[in-house]
Amino acid sequence: MDTDTLSKIVPGISRLEKTGDNSYKSVLEIKMGPVSGSFTGSLQMENIEEQKGFTLKVQQNSSIGNANAAIKIELIPVNPNETEVAFDGDVKVTGLLASMGQRILGSAANVLTKQFFANLDHELVKQQAAP
Repeated sequence: MDTDTLSKIVPGISRLEKTGDNSYKSVLEIKMGPVSGSFTGSLQMENIEEQKGFTLKVQQNSSIGNANAAIKIELIPVNPNETEVAFDGDVKVTGLLASMGQRILGSAANVLTKQFFANLDHELVKQQAAP
């Protein structure tokens, strides 16, 4: 739920700037197969329940298309030292992104999801090692 950590673990974020309570201006650099682009837009954290989860609303625009997403992130305590992260969401894309087809978008979503969790794991190890 820490925005500094969020900016380090979400794949592609090159800048995250606070614009208000739980709202941010963002710049993402994403490469999907042969297509890459720089996206600018906003991130909004809603329905925040401390240490339980939140909904991340994303609106991004670029020359290759636009993406709007609502992603519910849930933090589920497993035991005192472990927390399960569950997520579900809906993404709508337009422009060249939409014309790429489900197969490419599905593969890209899987790669970005794996990268997110690898980044999260790396950040958690780093924070645990810090004094």
